[in-house]
Amino acid sequence: MKVEIITIGDEILIGQIVDTNSAWISKELNKAGFEVERITSIHDDEKQITETITQSLLRVDVVLITGGIGPTNDDITKNTLCKLFNSTLVFDEYTFKQIEKLLADRPLALNELTKTQAMVPDKATIITNTVGTAPITWFDVDNNKVVVSMPGVPFEMKKVMSEEIIPRLKKKYKPNSIIHKTVLVSGYPESALAIKIAEWERNLPKIIKLAYLPQFGIVKLRLSAVVDCDYNTIVNEIDIEIDKLKTLLGNSIVSDEDISLEALIGKILASKLKTLSIAESCTGGDISKRITSISGSSRYFKGSVVAYDNSVKTNILDVNIEDLQTEGAVSESVVRQMAEGVRKLLNTDYAIATSGIAGPMGGTDDKPVGTIWIAVCSESECIAKKFHFKYERNVNIERTTQTALLMLLEVINQN
Repeated sequence: MKVEIITIGDEILIGQIVDTNSAWISKELNKAGFEVERITSIHDDEKQITETITQSLLRVDVVLITGGIGPTNDDITKNTLCKLFNSTLVFDEYTFKQIEKLLADRPLALNELTKTQAMVPDKATIITNTVGTAPITWFDVDNNKVVVSMPGVPFEMKKVMSEEIIPRLKKKYKPNSIIHKTVLVSGYPESALAIKIAEWERNLPKIIKLAYLPQFGIVKLRLSAVVDCDYNTIVNEIDIEIDKLKTLLGNSIVSDEDISLEALIGKILASKLKTLSIAESCTGGDISKRITSISGSSRYFKGSVVAYDNSVKTNILDVNIEDLQTEGAVSESVVRQMAEGVRKLLNTDYAIATSGIAGPMGGTDDKPVGTIWIAVCSESECIAKKFHFKYERNVNIERTTQTALLMLLEVINQN
């Protein structure tokens, strides 16, 4: 059972916004057993919408559309779908009541344009949008195919996909189960890891497929299988292969589940009843953002100091002013003192500190752009390492953050 996703909106094609909807939809469909065949982004243009949907229906069973169904004049998807499927717009009292209820405390938002959202195609199944004004339309097309039009607003789309669309698709098509299990490996570049596990990979059962998903400092190994037989048997086969991989790679495996570094660190800190603080200079709060993106992080994360200016390093983190003057802010001595300073200031078990030259300005012959010092401290030790990333600013910050989290994970696992 194959699916295509169409995102509609000029703002996507001119780079004004990033299409995150398609990635999320694909992930959720895959978990439900559906295969995404193609993802297409097109303009708010009647001809493009018509041609794209028509061609998609020749290839796949389900076409999922996001965008182009708001109350403004440039949102034309609803009218185009009516023409394509010989439907007429009719006023739907229930949809209008839902819009009135949603906008009860926003009287200015309930206007003539908003009311047009209650005009719906008479040949479509209408699915209520409980968090927005644009209803969802489901068209049953000839040959047991489906076209669904949803809002482009991510939180509206996610809610209806989770609660309505995927359950309806599963009931209609009864897809096979798809099993994914992921192992996180650190310490190996992708190519070196492929060489290390080549024999193991060659001997994998034919039903199990392996994918390499590299990130900076981490390679995710995803083992997948499409299950049309006994589910538990296949799960057991995958688990056996993961056990073989653990024997082969040892401590290089940092997790046997698909989890972010910040979530993994949080899980370990919470289980050990340990706490964390952070002192950030060149990363400007990026590490703290990653840590606090995890719900429940207040259990283990006490806070951070963004010590961008040297006066903050000396006055708040107790960094020696002479070390700043003689060695500079981007130095081993300073980053160690930053880590120890924030750990003592916030009374935590662990601390991270970063100091570096993210670029594009600020580099010198001795300390070019991309020179980064990272320190991670516990009560018993403090390690500091120097790195040269040599990329553009955002990438340098991203890699510093990822490296700092990996260093912290290593220290936590050793304690």
